[in-house]
Amino acid sequence: MDLLTIFVLAIGLSMDSFAVSISCGLAEQKVSFSHAVKIAFAFAFFQGILPLLGWLMGTELKVFVERIDHWIAFILLSYLGGKMIYESFRKDNHDKIADIYSFRHIMTLSIATSIDALVVGFSYAMAETGKIFGGVLIIGAVTFFFSMLGIRIGKDVGGKFGSKVELLGGIILFGIGAKILIEHLG
Repeated sequence: MDLLTIFVLAIGLSMDSFAVSISCGLAEQKVSFSHAVKIAFAFAFFQGILPLLGWLMGTELKVFVERIDHWIAFILLSYLGGKMIYESFRKDNHDKIADIYSFRHIMTLSIATSIDALVVGFSYAMAETGKIFGGVLIIGAVTFFFSMLGIRIGKDVGGKFGSKVELLGGIILFGIGAKILIEHLG
């Protein structure tokens, strides 16, 4: 994958964390900068490490699925993108964050917003073995940035845009899946 594609993928992956970060900012309007950094770091860490784990699993399975790898990537990314798009239209999608100071709660949110990154790592292994580490760093950095931004927006602006960013993230993931399929079929 080229750098632009990795960056766009990172933006798509970070949209769940961004939306949840907005909720964190809404739940605690007086969250301190240091606690916001802790939340953003947790989101970025899991968003970065899970693609690596997915890649490791994917490299072990690659010999079995090489002929259909582009279809797997397309289906997985389309599923995740479609799920994000669907969830962006749900009425009950604006759950309140109970306790943003709870370590367990932050870890749960971090993992929940990063499951799609595990699948992306798996599909990344199908497409291009050996070049995951730069992508992991970019995904983590972009997620950290968007998480910090989300907390700030949640504190300042409110929840006007929460479901719209999840919609955008879903469209981006679906688009990347389609790009992978088109490149391999063309």
